[in-house]
Amino acid sequence: MAVGKNKRISKGRKGSKKKAVDPFTKKDWYSIKAPTSFNTRNIGMTLVSRTQGTKIASEGLKHRVFEVSLADLQGDEDQAFRKIRLRAEDVQGKNVLTNFWGMDFTTDKLRSLVKKWQTLIEAHVDVKTTDNYMLRLFCIGFTKRRPNQVKRTCYAQASQIRQIRRKMVEIMANHASTCDLKELVAKFIPEVIGKDIEKATAGIFPLQNVYVRKVKILKAPKFDIGKLMEVHGDYNKEDVGVKVDRPSEGDEAMATEEVAAAAE
Repeated sequence: MAVGKNKRISKGRKGSKKKAVDPFTKKDWYSIKAPTSFNTRNIGMTLVSRTQGTKIASEGLKHRVFEVSLADLQGDEDQAFRKIRLRAEDVQGKNVLTNFWGMDFTTDKLRSLVKKWQTLIEAHVDVKTTDNYMLRLFCIGFTKRRPNQVKRTCYAQASQIRQIRRKMVEIMANHASTCDLKELVAKFIPEVIGKDIEKATAGIFPLQNVYVRKVKILKAPKFDIGKLMEVHGDYNKEDVGVKVDRPSEGDEAMATEEVAAAAE
């Protein structure tokens, strides 16, 4: 230790430790609202720090991405293998309005589909919807044994795989480029595109378990509140109560006289 060094200076004053404040006291809860494409509109709550100075709470909420199981959104456990991504676009009152921001498969579902003795065929395509969303769609399908087939395997030839992939790209592009995002999401839920691909490729090689397994949004158009309100349909900003009739002037005068008489 250096000569003449005071040990107490570096340690600070006794008992001056700052009191710990619970950070949750400075936060507010907001409800997350899903678009009308889904059956369940209230999907949960999210936290954000209250507005303080130049830091605005609504700005902290915008562009948050929530991942929700389609089973929760539709109330159907058979669709639990799909994960839907919803992005917060606007905040109104204590509600966060979201819009579709992508889709994916759960890992366990994807692994359960891949088996021996069959060919896995994948395709992807970049496509623009009518409302200027740039999407990348990924498709997956598997070859199927023909009825009464004795052979154990059902491998497709390389030329057949190329033909099937071409068909997959063509059908996905046709479906996505002729409708807006809201209509496209309505096609993803019942797997309309996968069924169309199965029908179209039956002449080349029979397929099974054909799905649009993943959707990415590469580019979104400039934010438009009108479009968002269309997606949220009958959404009301707040419960404004019931209209009450005002009393006429004569009634008001009588009421004032009664109050004056009671005071005397």
